[in-house]
Amino acid sequence: MTPSHGQSNNLFVANLNKVSLEKLVRSKLEVILKQIEEGGRVKNLYSQVMEQVERPMIELALRLQGGNQIKTAELLGINRNTLRKKITTYKIKVPTASSKQ
Repeated sequence: MTPSHGQSNNLFVANLNKVSLEKLVRSKLEVILKQIEEGGRVKNLYSQVMEQVERPMIELALRLQGGNQIKTAELLGINRNTLRKKITTYKIKVPTASSKQ
């Protein structure tokens, strides 16, 4: 019996709870670097990785805090001005308190 799509996603989430972020990032980077070894081209790897980690982290933190940037900056451990700069750089839409889920 094969699991349905929903069961498959639940299994994936359960596995995510057991795997560190560092291990997930390392695994993905190994795939990218293997592609480079095989002739693939990547530019600005550091910038790409940082954006792909920072953007969702900021978006999720903002949503958790109902768009409150002071609380979000505190949660992330960064200065509010730094948060504002990253919001602008990544063109993140700041949620309102009513959109908090």
